[in-house]
Amino acid sequence: MKIKFFFTALLAVFALTACNKSADIITLNGKTMGTTYHIKYLDDGKVAQQAEQAHSQIEGILKDVNAKMSTYIPSSELSRFNQNTQIHTPIAISPELAKVVAEAIRLNKMTDGALDVTVGPLVNLWGFGPEKHTGKEPSPAELNERRAWVGIEKLKLNQTAQQFSLEKTVPQLYVDLSSIAKGFGVDQVADYLEHIGVQHYLVEIGGEIRAKGKNAEQKNWQIAIEQPNFDGSRSAQQVIGIENLGMATSGDYRNYFEENGKRFSHEIDPKTGYPIQHRLASITVLHPSAMTADGLSTALFVLGEEKALAIAEKENLAIYLISKTEKGFETKMSSKFTALLAAQSNKQ
Repeated sequence: MKIKFFFTALLAVFALTACNKSADIITLNGKTMGTTYHIKYLDDGKVAQQAEQAHSQIEGILKDVNAKMSTYIPSSELSRFNQNTQIHTPIAISPELAKVVAEAIRLNKMTDGALDVTVGPLVNLWGFGPEKHTGKEPSPAELNERRAWVGIEKLKLNQTAQQFSLEKTVPQLYVDLSSIAKGFGVDQVADYLEHIGVQHYLVEIGGEIRAKGKNAEQKNWQIAIEQPNFDGSRSAQQVIGIENLGMATSGDYRNYFEENGKRFSHEIDPKTGYPIQHRLASITVLHPSAMTADGLSTALFVLGEEKALAIAEKENLAIYLISKTEKGFETKMSSKFTALLAAQSNKQ
């Protein structure tokens, strides 16, 4: 069950065609979290592990993230919590799961409730999760029933010394971290690469990205933000160079259904229980933490253009928005994103 549609911001991680003879370009690929991952880094001879060893360690890191946060693995920490219907009963969890839940709660407050990792039952009801879509809009009674199961306030994260636990206040509470866990996985891999001495890398999992240093051409890592094309074609709307930043993009133009001429997005507004209805087509967030960028991209997309920009200005966030208009698409960006682009231009 996905709250957020993870598309690869066109990962036109523009080819490392030039070769830095003092460093080897290492490329690692694989599958994780129901999607794929791609990693590039430069080995200048000072990296503590060979590529094969690094790849094995990364596979282990990602397997561990899945074992803690997957809703598709019945034995995962998160699945065991979801399966438990006892209320006001703390369930012990790992520090890693606690970190992601804590960030989800923090971002919920920052975005006026727009990021709600308990919204899964509503996502399912609308046919965007494991439950089969009926082809009909849910009835008010069905929506009211599910809405009673949803709400971040029904989830409690506890800490005693270094021990963490989660508890629920309604038996049906269901937590889905797909709007933030991939970003956490990116951060975990990036932190590992830095631990073994990698200074220049790009890590991408299902479209969530973190980059540090320079590519083999001694330039910032070049990433393309995808143009929203409803016909399924793919093209770049904006290319940016990122350095020491995470990046995440959310959009609704590939995952929706139509009924009686009305278009229903896969992004559900936790407050109303209905799919969002606004003209924002996609939003890209830059932040030092890929986990935070991941969660913010979902939350700000739910809020829509005006509220997203208002929060971005208040919180000094770098965001880039693409909105639908009668004349096509238009773009807007926050002050911090504008400043980042200007700084790049000045370096060229």
